Amino acid sequence: MTLWLKRWQTTLSARDLPCDIWLLMAAMALAALGWVMVSSASIGLLDSSFYYVRQHGIFLFLAILATLAVVSLPLEAWRQNAGLLMLATLFLLGLVLFIGQEINGSKRWIALPGPFPSIQVSEFGKLGLVLYMAAFMSRFTYELRRRALSVWRPLVVLALPVGLLLAAPDFGGAVVYSIAVIGMLVMAGASMFLLLLIGLLLGGGAVLLVVIEPYRLARWTSFLDPWADQFATGYQLTQALIAFGRGHVTGTGLGNSVQKLHYLPEAHTDFIFAVLAEELGMIGAISLVLLFTLLIIRALLIARRAEIAGHLFGAYVSYGLSFIIAAQAFINMAVSSGLLPTKGLTLPLISYGGSSLLVTGIMVGLLLRPDVEPRRQPRRKPTPYKARREPRLS
Repeated sequence: MTLWLKRWQTTLSARDLPCDIWLLMAAMALAALGWVMVSSASIGLLDSSFYYVRQHGIFLFLAILATLAVVSLPLEAWRQNAGLLMLATLFLLGLVLFIGQEINGSKRWIALPGPFPSIQVSEFGKLGLVLYMAAFMSRFTYELRRRALSVWRPLVVLALPVGLLLAAPDFGGAVVYSIAVIGMLVMAGASMFLLLLIGLLLGGGAVLLVVIEPYRLARWTSFLDPWADQFATGYQLTQALIAFGRGHVTGTGLGNSVQKLHYLPEAHTDFIFAVLAEELGMIGAISLVLLFTLLIIRALLIARRAEIAGHLFGAYVSYGLSFIIAAQAFINMAVSSGLLPTKGLTLPLISYGGSSLLVTGIMVGLLLRPDVEPRRQPRRKPTPYKARREPRLS
């Protein structure tokens, strides 16, 4: 029995492979499933039924190229340029407030020519923020663990992009940014008391932001009872819940969703999880959750191994990206199922969107890099033990 368990442990560990195959397989499965679901959810949205299918395929191809390019770059190159990437993040988040396209009352996109009609700046900003925070925490790990008040420095830096996101306004993006940085601080060993206090303050600030903005308050009240105003503020959530109800256990079948036919808004982006649950049922929804769970667990294991080996920058990068993917996936699925108020966040690797797919591809490459680098180093052969002969006493 013990020998059988050891064999399975060796097989599942992927120790002798070029990279963590389980993380790669989970990402590939999610990307393939996302292309299938975008193809199904976008049917009938335009005169050309294959427009979104073709566009998503282009985005997916570019995301794969980005993953391969990032895996080939050493982490040291990212660490040395983390400050420049953070400055570029702040510049773009400020620029979008002036020249950005306003969609649904929020300025998040900058128009570009070419295959990308527009880019969502907040998606690329996640990379700059995580890389900068990882570089900072890997350099000042001792201060964060021994001096409780040193936590104010990364929090001040966090306040800059969060403030710009709230000015857009992009409340969901600000929440994801905050979760990632606070999670990284926890893993870096910062004071839990201060982080809990800061969490309470941020929670109070979030409640205040909801109360002072009528549209946010309407979203919150519709989330609590969407059927009270099901044709106005609660329309999206009620249609999503109808999709979940129609799916049952096994689903209506791929391509047989009714809610995507102009009943459920943003069926191929923000609410694609509801379409998946309708067509693939509870089995498909649980399978999707398990794939995300596998991806996040393997990413956290890579981060932990890098931390034990002393590669702190790679460890904190992996922690931060894991928290971003986990937070965004949880919020999107919770919104679609009625557990959280409506937020405009895509489901990583599943929803339609070039910026989201490209950035997630870069994230997968950055997650794989701390695992690939140690595997490429030549392993030392164990030196055989030679018994030393003791001199004879004459």
